[in-house]
Amino acid sequence: MEERGTKSNILGVKIGGIEMRNPTMFASGFLGLSKDMIKRIDRVNAGAVVSKSISYEHILGYRNPTVVCLQGGSYINAVGLANPGAEAFSAESSTSFSTPLIISLIGSSEYDFSRLITSFGNSKASGYEINLSCPHVAKLGLEVGDDPEMVGKVVKTIKSATAKPVFVKVGIGNADLLEISRVAADSGADAITAVNSIRAMAIDIESGHPILSNRIGGLSGKCIKPIAVRCVYEIYREVDVPVIGCGGIFSWEDAVEFMLAGAAAVQIGSAIAYEGLGVFRSITAGLKMYLEKKDLKNAGEIVGIAHR
Repeated sequence: MEERGTKSNILGVKIGGIEMRNPTMFASGFLGLSKDMIKRIDRVNAGAVVSKSISYEHILGYRNPTVVCLQGGSYINAVGLANPGAEAFSAESSTSFSTPLIISLIGSSEYDFSRLITSFGNSKASGYEINLSCPHVAKLGLEVGDDPEMVGKVVKTIKSATAKPVFVKVGIGNADLLEISRVAADSGADAITAVNSIRAMAIDIESGHPILSNRIGGLSGKCIKPIAVRCVYEIYREVDVPVIGCGGIFSWEDAVEFMLAGAAAVQIGSAIAYEGLGVFRSITAGLKMYLEKKDLKNAGEIVGIAHR
């Protein structure tokens, strides 16, 4: 595993060749990402930033309502992968930032992903994350990610077209999550991100109609954390590449739990709505305190301890 810190930075990690000042990452899909937003994230101590999922052509997304807020820090959303398209976002990613930028890619075929990589030839991004697990858009996301053969082809296509690290974001669909993770790793993925939101819905009891315009959305936030921790734990045993944990991380204790399960880094999304971007500072401060209390030299030393 590549994760390691230095004497000067106990939190420093390296995943797929990407140097990060700490193991926290801004998760894909939670906010729109512009140059100004990336600059703001630069200042809050996130280790890396993952963009919204970008398709080759722009996608308008679903009409409102697209988000249901649940009690206790959870959401169901069906935005519909709204994004400006590769050409427009390539301009946003043409500037270098101190925080590594990872571009999330979405498509329905090898051809789509081949065109996407070509579009970002001049990008200053540090790497890519393939979204193979969106739970609520037809012909994209899980419809691709549930097909092991297609997963292998997509990963190989992207790896053959770029020297930059490629992460694969997996989710809970109809296929065996562990098999999909193994195929992605065997096909050249530099890391596995687990997990994406989970198919869910909410119904208004007065009208009797589903609340989301798309009816079905993706459940995220605190309520999926135990499921995500289990997925990270099981994937860690199956693959020889780093695992990035995602799902319900609101505190440094949550981050530590994911890392004990096997996560080399963690992605934070829903918590931003509750605490703002300052959540990155509070999580990294708590994680540093935990490592120092345990008299550890770097964050990598706690990765996978729950397997011993």
